Amino acid sequence: MEIHYLTYQLIDKTKWDACIDSAPNGLVYAYSYYLDSMAKNWDALVLSAGPATSAGYETVMPLTWNKKYGIHYLYQPAFTACLGIFGRNISVETVNRFLLAIPPRFKYWDIYFNPANLFKPVDFELYERMNYVLNLNSAYDDIYRAFRNNIKRNIKKSEKLHHVINKNIALAEVILLVREQARHFAAMAAGDFDHFKKLYQLLYKKEKATTYGVYTEAGQLIAAAVFLFSHSRAYYIMAANHPDGKTLGASHALINAFIKDHAGQNLLLDFEGSDISSLAFFYSGFGATEEKYSAIHLNKLPAPLKWLKR
Repeated sequence: MEIHYLTYQLIDKTKWDACIDSAPNGLVYAYSYYLDSMAKNWDALVLSAGPATSAGYETVMPLTWNKKYGIHYLYQPAFTACLGIFGRNISVETVNRFLLAIPPRFKYWDIYFNPANLFKPVDFELYERMNYVLNLNSAYDDIYRAFRNNIKRNIKKSEKLHHVINKNIALAEVILLVREQARHFAAMAAGDFDHFKKLYQLLYKKEKATTYGVYTEAGQLIAAAVFLFSHSRAYYIMAANHPDGKTLGASHALINAFIKDHAGQNLLLDFEGSDISSLAFFYSGFGATEEKYSAIHLNKLPAPLKWLKR
């Protein structure tokens, strides 16, 4: 089977989404509507049994790209933890073939792959990143028993302060808190949040999105998060705390409430990271375990231009 490069206009989104639906490693980020919302531009590599215009899509890789100073480069869109290659029977050879098939016009790559792409291809050097996931298929009491003691203490602190936890709060409230308090979102443009608002409404209508918020007795929002759902995963995609919320157990209570609501289901809570040690410690406190994935940073720019993308 051949790998075909398709520009955006040539992608059959029905075939694309069918491939993501059936892929054992499918993720919400890879659906065409997600890419349409969050990527500035995207093309695709498609492995098919015949011409990509007529055959079904067996394995796919979105190429999310942008252009600066006339240079085309691959990048990771906002609110998109990882992408990479999706399909069945992915091997190190598959990964190598897809990377070799990326058109040479893309001179700079900075992209993250999904966990099923964690290989060491012959012709490329990938590096490891870390995610944390928590299986929710057990009863809540069993999951809670595995919480670290400091997590339990903070949950009880929040309860003693009579915090109120609400579901399906307005996304605008979450985004306001995120933009004010979450430093790792500071570099994101206002347009990224606008695009995410539209995406959220689409996913909410599909019953694939929800929000949680923790309020003080006085009605102040001190912790909030967005959760998305697909492929038996719940993605903890956008979260923020008011400075007071960090010391009052609000974020601990929020995650605990989500776990309590979804315990006993065939669901993996995906914390979307992190390589940051403090966050890794926090997530592991709920019993979450490591899930490695890979990334690539490749700079093929001419020597005088390498400084443009560092």
